[in-house]
Amino acid sequence: MRDFIADHPGEYALPADAPVGLPVWLDWAHFFNAFLMVLIVRTGLQFRREVRPPAFWAPKGNGDGKISLTLWLHQALDLLWVVLGVAFFVLLFTTGQWMRVVPTSWAVFPNAVSVALQYVSLHWPSENGWVAYNSLQQLAYFVTVFIAAPLAIVSGARLSGLWPKGATRLNRIYPMALARKLHFPVMLYFVAFIVVHVTLVFVTEPLRNLDHMFAGRGSIDPGAYMTDWTGAAFFAAAVAVTVGALVALSKPRFVAPVAGWFGKVSSR
Repeated sequence: MRDFIADHPGEYALPADAPVGLPVWLDWAHFFNAFLMVLIVRTGLQFRREVRPPAFWAPKGNGDGKISLTLWLHQALDLLWVVLGVAFFVLLFTTGQWMRVVPTSWAVFPNAVSVALQYVSLHWPSENGWVAYNSLQQLAYFVTVFIAAPLAIVSGARLSGLWPKGATRLNRIYPMALARKLHFPVMLYFVAFIVVHVTLVFVTEPLRNLDHMFAGRGSIDPGAYMTDWTGAAFFAAAVAVTVGALVALSKPRFVAPVAGWFGKVSSR
């Protein structure tokens, strides 16, 4: 195993024109993605457990399209997440940042195995995320961005009120039952990804990691920013904002006025 890890240290050389560092837009996208994802998961689980909705929402002029206020909020957050995703994809490919998350060599696979072995043995890989992710991270980010996210969108769209109900042939090709089988497991994947991701951030140089992810601060010197608290302060603020939103959006009196701009809110 030692020889394998020596031959495959956990990462491979990125293309020569790969960017170094994390731009500000990526840090903001990271925050908004985490913010929306927490709210989406929470409203999705709430809707699944809901027996008697606290309020209902219907499109203007269409009382037959009535849904629970919780489902309306879930779908509204989904739309914001999709808009964020489109912007993220455009910037990812126009700035070259895609080379950090899309494998460009078959060497990613043995290096990913090496990283997994190092994690299991509690000998953390010595990568510098400001320059490049380790291969296991790269594969995880690739799956999340290019497989899990699209699956969440196409399954969520099929379950939403935006899906054309009169498209008989399309509905036969892509039945709602299939979308249901996809949507919940994909949500579980995102929850598992978030738990593992956050855990590894805090067990492997947390201050440096938070600087990279929330403050856009880093260096090609892996020893830099090990004691810098700027990113941690931004992270604490992000957690406070997210918790505040969770509390506020759990109360229909805060959600109903916003939902009322786009339709009719009623108690039954």
